[in-house]
Amino acid sequence: MTDAADFAWDPFGTLHAALWIGGAQWAGKSTVARILAARHGLTAYHYDYHDARGHLERRVARRARSGLPYAEVPGPDWIGSTPDALAEDCLVGFAERLEFVFDDLRALMSPHPVLAEGYGLRPEALAPLLDAPDRMIVMVPTEEFRQHQIRTLPRAGAVSADVSDPALAQANRIARDRLLADHAVRTALAHGVRVLEVDGSRDAEAVADEVASRFAAYLPQPLP
Repeated sequence: MTDAADFAWDPFGTLHAALWIGGAQWAGKSTVARILAARHGLTAYHYDYHDARGHLERRVARRARSGLPYAEVPGPDWIGSTPDALAEDCLVGFAERLEFVFDDLRALMSPHPVLAEGYGLRPEALAPLLDAPDRMIVMVPTEEFRQHQIRTLPRAGAVSADVSDPALAQANRIARDRLLADHAVRTALAHGVRVLEVDGSRDAEAVADEVASRFAAYLPQPLP
């Protein structure tokens, strides 16, 4: 688990100057981060990309060093588990892997803040470590917008793993993601972190405007 001691070591000051977008899948976090990075010259850190690559290799190595019989990290049991259990496993994994995020960010030296985004950046873990709750925002889709994303985004419309019952696997994933979104909202509100519900009625630039207003005290002036 990551705690204040893990967050305290910050050789280049990157962690403490970072801004954070957490929340749920399919809310547009990556798109908003790209827009704000381009506008303000920020360094964008995309959690999903690192988690699926470098972090996965570190998890495999950790399992091998601990003597587990299989070095590969097992994926979610989309068929044999329940949405509640899948969500709980996800939350445990997020907490364990946050230290990898901190290591990544410590290695960065930027004249401007780093903007880190990803659904694995959870308010219950991060908010107690930040010097102010307005360094973070949580983005979640409305149920209607979630269903729109599922219909229109190929990666959202089906589980990528080879499973015996794709329809059940997808239903379990959607239910799990809904639970994770609800959890993010509850814990954000408990820690004074703003929640932005995305319903699809505004384009990405307008949503980015609202996120920028949350981070206004920390953002450099827009680039010309």
